[in-house]
Amino acid sequence: LAVGLIGALLMGCLCGAFNGTLVAYLNIQPMVATLILWTAARAIGLLVCNNLIVYVRNDAFAMFGGYIGPVPTPLIIAAVCIAVVTIVLKKSALGLYIQSVGINKKASRIAGLNSQKIIFLCYVLCGVVASSRITSADTNNIGLNFELDAILAVALGGNSLAGGKFNLAGSIIGAYTIQAITTTMYNLGVSSAVNPVFKAVIVIVIVAVQAPPVKAFFKKLSAKRQAGKEVKGAVGV
Repeated sequence: LAVGLIGALLMGCLCGAFNGTLVAYLNIQPMVATLILWTAARAIGLLVCNNLIVYVRNDAFAMFGGYIGPVPTPLIIAAVCIAVVTIVLKKSALGLYIQSVGINKKASRIAGLNSQKIIFLCYVLCGVVASSRITSADTNNIGLNFELDAILAVALGGNSLAGGKFNLAGSIIGAYTIQAITTTMYNLGVSSAVNPVFKAVIVIVIVAVQAPPVKAFFKKLSAKRQAGKEVKGAVGV
């Protein structure tokens, strides 16, 4: 089990290093660079597994997708990861470096930071492999559409997709919003194939409500109502 976990982590880091090399050293757009591996990795996984789903018959491995007492194990893992990331970003120089490079990598380089290495390190750390919850290695379907959920979580959290300063708590709330929508759709009996359509509609509504023109409209409407109440009150007096 230990060898399998270490191998999975190393493979995740290797994928992150590949993306990081394309972005940091070859100056390829991040969206394009990650889409390259997103497309190719699934095909490579199918070739390695001979087009078969590899099932892991190991109770200890399944524990990572189970429960510790009444608490789901993934929830505990998520809490630990959030705590570690928060400490690194808020209490260490690395967090400051990451935000500096995200805001303006050229200015950071002039200030003495090695922007390329910092970007590369971020991609390596973001190389993640998740298969414990389904106790199998289904290279074609595992993690499918996770990248879209990640983008939506960041957007719903009020963070800029262009990088720079960010709010970790906002991204976490956005992620739980996306998961809540998905779980609700499943509980209502909506097919997994149709689920993205409902999710897209709900997300569009949420994002539209947060848009400045919509906020300005509702603010103006609220001001008119308040003015109307004051006029009625004055007439009544």
